[in-house]
Amino acid sequence: MSTAPSSRITPPAADLAAHFMECGALNTNLTLAPGDRMVITDDLLNGRVADLAAISMAAIVARDSQVAKAAVLPLGMVASKVAAKDREKYERLFALIEETAFDESVRESAESLIAARFRESQIKEIAAELGGTVGPARQRYRAFLDVVKLLTAKKISESLFLDEFLDFTRTVAGKLDFGIYALCVDRLFIAARIPVLVKVALLREVCKYPPLVRKELLTNLLASDRVAPELIRYAHQEVAGIMDRDQLTEIMLFTTLKRAWAAQRRTPLAKAS
Repeated sequence: MSTAPSSRITPPAADLAAHFMECGALNTNLTLAPGDRMVITDDLLNGRVADLAAISMAAIVARDSQVAKAAVLPLGMVASKVAAKDREKYERLFALIEETAFDESVRESAESLIAARFRESQIKEIAAELGGTVGPARQRYRAFLDVVKLLTAKKISESLFLDEFLDFTRTVAGKLDFGIYALCVDRLFIAARIPVLVKVALLREVCKYPPLVRKELLTNLLASDRVAPELIRYAHQEVAGIMDRDQLTEIMLFTTLKRAWAAQRRTPLAKAS
């Protein structure tokens, strides 16, 4: 008998399309695996997500418009390189994306690629448009990280930090991969050197966000085992005071789901003989 080493349980690549479909059904942002980090544009543009079925699902069901548009590009590149006789199936795929994609800009991108017969110049135009949006937002993100360092070093006031956070959020809203923004907020909530009162102020701001964004960020906080219990208690009080019963139920169920995903990742593989 031998024992297999412990490791994270992740679905095989073939299951990623089904996982993306499940994310769409749950009305949540895409993640690389249940409970893993959210998908960002780089995952699709750099080949981390390589399965064409998964990329197609990302284009259709992604709630993050930047991620959805990024998914169109590798599909278009593949379609541009196939022989003319094999292109019909890609035309049908892009027609499906055009008809059913959650994001309007993705539907427009799919339509333009069909009209251009998947010309590489059209793909590059969409890529340039995406880069022109995401690039400056990421620069603002990096600048905000320097502000975080100043706060933890006690070189700026808490009120100035909150002003910078609000400006950062306004600047990058809709222009930065939501996965990157969520990672930033998650780290602020768990950072030991950021005062609890600052975290409470951040939480109040998050509670003002649109429902989907708010749900993602609040359930990340409530499901985390790295967030201080004091902040968890305050979060429960805050959401109870501003949400109706249906909203609270959704938050509770989604938090429970994220905790289950996290527990699955921590479960060691079964012993192998």
